[in-house]
Amino acid sequence: MGVELETNKEQSGPTAPLILGLQPAALLDHVARVDASLLSQIPGESGGSFPVDIEELRHILNELNTHTLSSTDDKSATKTIAGGSVANTIRGLAAGFGVSCGIIGAFGDDEQGNLFVDNMSSYGVNLSRLRKKSGHTAQCVCLVDALGNRTMRPCLSSAVKVQADELTSDDFKGSKWLVMRYSAYNLEVIHEAVRIAKKEGLSVSLDLASFEMVRKFRIPLLQLLKSGNIDLCFANEDEATELLRGEEIADPEAALEFLGKHCQWAVVTLGPNGCIVKHKNEIVRVPAIGEAKAVDATGAGDLFAGGFLYGLVKGLSVEECCKVGACSGGAVIRSLGGEVSPENWQWMYKHMKTKGLSIPSSSVMSSEY
Repeated sequence: MGVELETNKEQSGPTAPLILGLQPAALLDHVARVDASLLSQIPGESGGSFPVDIEELRHILNELNTHTLSSTDDKSATKTIAGGSVANTIRGLAAGFGVSCGIIGAFGDDEQGNLFVDNMSSYGVNLSRLRKKSGHTAQCVCLVDALGNRTMRPCLSSAVKVQADELTSDDFKGSKWLVMRYSAYNLEVIHEAVRIAKKEGLSVSLDLASFEMVRKFRIPLLQLLKSGNIDLCFANEDEATELLRGEEIADPEAALEFLGKHCQWAVVTLGPNGCIVKHKNEIVRVPAIGEAKAVDATGAGDLFAGGFLYGLVKGLSVEECCKVGACSGGAVIRSLGGEVSPENWQWMYKHMKTKGLSIPSSSVMSSEY
């Protein structure tokens, strides 16, 4: 496979992004509102993330023609954007909070790769660590039901991605945070990224990805958490429960205690019930924003993570970090896909102001507030 690296002589040092995201394979999301009958026909459980091959991906995309729900609030019931948990978080931090961000990974020399690059660069994300390779860019179908619940079916098997031996200290030097998503299929590159990040003095954030990923690959996940190299861990309620499956008590509170033993900050999101966080001996519970209209849950956890990280880099209290996360997570679920619209950023700023939180001064969209 031929490799062409995108280079930038000033990618390290003072100009390095404050927050870096590691997404080994660039990913293009095909988001669609669909009826329940389609969800019953595809492999894997509804509500989670289950990998499929290219034939199954094409089959699902073809089925969208007859299973897409009509839409009244959007121009289209389908949307194609740069995707992936880490990309959603990084894009949100850059677009809504004005934080300098970059992404480490690889994209293919195809239409999907070009769309990923165009979308991320339009929000000012630093792409100097994103390698261009000969091959296909990963894709994912995000199926959203009538209640706003999302089911992910990624196709990653033949996609290009950055390899562990391609990572260098220059990728990380000068940055403060590394944001990652757990994946058993990328363990080698995850471990190498953590090793270099720690050597360069970065803090590391890990999202537990999905209850299916935790269930199937729990042992290497526990080893990663127990390494002491993960500073901040995000889990939703289902992932938290899976993490302790088989234990005498396996619930979000018990998972929070477990994660708190190994991470400086442990965060468990509880959907409409808000979130619980542990930092050292402090436990904080913050409710969700009741006014958030759930059109599509895609990206809710990713944007919550972005808001929480924004709070950390700004030196906010744990409770304030949670409140910012609740506002940003509430903003993204108001429309289709993991990309927040300008009007929904304004919705977020309004709710931040209501909660006594400072509006990001460097955000290009916050001038009205």
